[in-house]
Amino acid sequence: MATKHIHSCQLRQRRRWRMPLAAALLLSTAPLSAELPIAETRMIVTLPESWTGDASGRLLVFAKPVKAGEPDQADVDTSTFDPQAVSVAARDVTTFGAARTVQINTQEVAFPAGFAALPAGDYRVQAVLDRNGDYNYGGRGPGDLVSKVVTIHWPEQTPATLPLDRTIPDQAMWDFSDAPKDVQQAVTDAKPHLHEELFESPALSAFWGRPITIRAWVLTPPGYSSDARQTYPTVYETGGFGSTHRRDIAMAGRIWGMEAAKDIPPMIWVFLDHSSLGTGTTEFADSVNNGPWGHALTAELIPALEKQYRMDAKPQGRFLTGHSSGGWATLWLQVRYPKMFGGTWSTSPDPSDFHDFTGADLYAANTNFYRDAAGKPRPLIRDHDKLIATIPDFARLEAVLGHDGGQFRSFEWVFSPRGPDGTPMEMYDRTTGAVNPAVVSYWRDHYDIAHRIETRWPELKPDLDGKVHLFVGTADTFYLDGAAHRLEAVMKKAGAHAQFTFIPNKTHFDLYERDGDKRALTKDIAKAMYETARPEAAPVKKRPARKSSRRH
Repeated sequence: MATKHIHSCQLRQRRRWRMPLAAALLLSTAPLSAELPIAETRMIVTLPESWTGDASGRLLVFAKPVKAGEPDQADVDTSTFDPQAVSVAARDVTTFGAARTVQINTQEVAFPAGFAALPAGDYRVQAVLDRNGDYNYGGRGPGDLVSKVVTIHWPEQTPATLPLDRTIPDQAMWDFSDAPKDVQQAVTDAKPHLHEELFESPALSAFWGRPITIRAWVLTPPGYSSDARQTYPTVYETGGFGSTHRRDIAMAGRIWGMEAAKDIPPMIWVFLDHSSLGTGTTEFADSVNNGPWGHALTAELIPALEKQYRMDAKPQGRFLTGHSSGGWATLWLQVRYPKMFGGTWSTSPDPSDFHDFTGADLYAANTNFYRDAAGKPRPLIRDHDKLIATIPDFARLEAVLGHDGGQFRSFEWVFSPRGPDGTPMEMYDRTTGAVNPAVVSYWRDHYDIAHRIETRWPELKPDLDGKVHLFVGTADTFYLDGAAHRLEAVMKKAGAHAQFTFIPNKTHFDLYERDGDKRALTKDIAKAMYETARPEAAPVKKRPARKSSRRH
């Protein structure tokens, strides 16, 4: 079924001011006609005169209290790490009509509540028309229409007008002029060695009934062209939620810098784009909703690349690594296709055991995704011991920002069965948080990695044993260390050999840093991969002196 909108109460806020107690008592006996005027919760949004034709999309209006020292024209937007700091209202727009104008009632679909609940004061307000339906994934982007920031005093008695007077321009693939200087330099240095691959997948195209392309960048190592007889181990990397084909260029730049400096061994790196189709991330998992992405990668793209580039083209030369959602994707690919890959080094992966899905046991009776058994909102984001955001905050904001593309909806596009209306079935009710046991049962049988290992280990062991390497911080920002502990316990119980590293006090975002080196973990992982592919290149470890068994 389609994502439900969040409907706030249809209440109106009266204008507030201080008055003497006697005056207040006098007014309390006044007739109804003397009541204060009702605040206007509607806003008017218009297309610019320069805009040719009509427009449609998800209309969003953001409101944030004015703060001293904040630039008047700085964009107003939501933040994952302070979700209640900005209010947002939404509606779908199919046409602006002949008047080139639409109204949005900020009471009807809004987070954290209808705008009538806003305290009186000055607010910076901005409208955005999300024309591609991808705000939940990457925020405002090329083609979206944006208004200037307008300062209003709330509550207003007449609707505020917000003209959409700016179109966000396309950003050139290689334009990183707004990035830090070190990123710009890394991209410049990597460019001659970075090759774009746009592979039209027969399997995905057949599923969707139109051409579907898998996008990837192939980074060849220093000296690649000097010896045509040499082959290289190959690393397949996927980014986290929000990563894109363009952003992968910056990641490739960092890898090139380490290879050029000989901080990591020479290998071919393939940066896979798993953002697609407006549904979030595909995770390179076969899905009844997204299509056969796992099959397309392993049976189509990789064989094609191995014909074109000097890759080892054997399991002990194919490796996987990724962070966050990319960590789950690479962990899944290794477990799902154990014969194909020689090992995964997955960092901070999304939940791999649905007994701990960001803190919620989806298999428990009467589970509520929003609240625990005591009725307390489930935490989702933390900064060590400080709670930043809860699951209901995050989920309700996602539902306001758009129908698809958000993190939770993305899980459903990958994991859920298809509903009667042709869209993924919801794992949880958007209003109440109640978990759907039938949907969860489907998730378990098809995508719960721990369940797969627990029930299929004898079948998996010959090709999977020793190939799983997982790293996560004990203070992971999204509590992902919980599911990792559960997966480790399942693998230990099965007798599997695996490497689980829980790095003390590290979060989702500083996991790779050690002793001032922001890429220390990347270097460790790259060296471990290379030693797996080229065991003869591994440093010889001294064995401890053997004690004599002779008796004296």
